[in-house]
Amino acid sequence: MTRDQFRFFHPFRVRYSEIDGQGVLFNAHYLTYYDTAITEFFRALGYDQFADAQKSGVDFHVVKAVVEYKAPIRFDWDLDVGVRVARIGNSSLAFELAIFRKGENDLLASGEIVWVNTDQTTHRPVPIPAATRHMLGGDVPLTA
Repeated sequence: MTRDQFRFFHPFRVRYSEIDGQGVLFNAHYLTYYDTAITEFFRALGYDQFADAQKSGVDFHVVKAVVEYKAPIRFDWDLDVGVRVARIGNSSLAFELAIFRKGENDLLASGEIVWVNTDQTTHRPVPIPAATRHMLGGDVPLTA
């Protein structure tokens, strides 16, 4: 996975409260970074997922979360977290994520988050709407 495979990045700075006793980013915070970056990706697209879910009664459930740790991430580092849609299925959506130091190309961590679109009453899968598919598959210039 390389930086040039991503069009959208969200910046982070590693805070003191996010490091562990070894002085590196604590493992659970990678998923927080990924989740925040996906939210900002949607914001860049002009999509308010929360409002849409409240209105429609349909929302995404996380069904898979993967983090691959490639190199230590340290306190006070400026980071870029890349987000891209890897696959859109009938009711599922897979994101690929990558963490780089700001302005650098070395991959520090990668990840995958898979969502399933669900009816919030039944919690059963439902198809991803055509408008959402179009929005996520469109060639939109994205920056945070």
